[in-house]
Amino acid sequence: MKSALITGITGQDGSYLAELLLNKGYRVSGLIRRTSVPNLENIGHLVSDITLLSGDLADLPSLVKAVGSSAADEVYNLAAQSFVSASWQQPVLTGEVTALGVTNLLEAVRLVKPDARFYQASTSEMFGKAVETPQRESTPFYPRSPYGVAKLYGHWITVNYRESFDMYACCGILFNHESPRRGLEFVTRKITDGVARIKLGLAGELRLGNLEARRDWGYAGDYVRAMWLMLQQEKPDDFVIASGENHSVRDFAAAAFACVDLNYEDYVIVDPQFFRPAEVEVLLGDAGKAGEKLGWRPETSFNELVGMMVEADLKLWREKMK
Repeated sequence: MKSALITGITGQDGSYLAELLLNKGYRVSGLIRRTSVPNLENIGHLVSDITLLSGDLADLPSLVKAVGSSAADEVYNLAAQSFVSASWQQPVLTGEVTALGVTNLLEAVRLVKPDARFYQASTSEMFGKAVETPQRESTPFYPRSPYGVAKLYGHWITVNYRESFDMYACCGILFNHESPRRGLEFVTRKITDGVARIKLGLAGELRLGNLEARRDWGYAGDYVRAMWLMLQQEKPDDFVIASGENHSVRDFAAAAFACVDLNYEDYVIVDPQFFRPAEVEVLLGDAGKAGEKLGWRPETSFNELVGMMVEADLKLWREKMK
């Protein structure tokens, strides 16, 4: 039986990945930070099937202990300060966790289980002010936020450990991927939650920032499958994972309101407070290499994703209203 350690297991990607690995017969351990109130909402249905280990990316001894006790054959680093807007308010924390935390985890793996296969969650935000479209593995990076810069460090330190210590380490450069488990601070979930509340008479408007920003949006459940596939190859490599389609925030809002037969223009208000100091205007990924070498392709369409999220938020609010 294979064993896996997932950091960030309580997040969107961590919960979907844990489900996938359990279905494949893995023994799954997850790293969680000590908090006053445990946040297990995304993995509540999995708690009896996984082992939760206490640790923090900023604390190397706790990572050494976690890697050792999990006896992991595969380590997936999905933990980070992952909200772009918050990285402007807390740039130092973002650097310590999202950048240096990767070094700590790589060191723990190198010291305790150097034959383990390592996955680093890189991001399309590293492309930032993209110098070419679509973006692929060879596209130069130009991050436009403390989060993007921190993720770029995490990406390159993973490449360095792979080349310096002959470790099996891969980076997945994932474009935006969403689901009903997405945090409410992210614009897609903010939209679908707002749509549900407006439809049910709990709100009368939805305030958003730049409606023209364009993203390549996919479904998180599809994207964790790509993470697993990367660690099953003969040689480690880095891959762009994307839908290859481009939609604006306006498109997402229009599609979400259409799910409940409403016109977004009647409810959406553009609020300057939600604009970023440095905007990333267009991200569009080319996942051709992943298709060719991993046999990976997304299975969920943009409209299916939006519909799934709106339906989940409607259900959530209806239950709260009982």
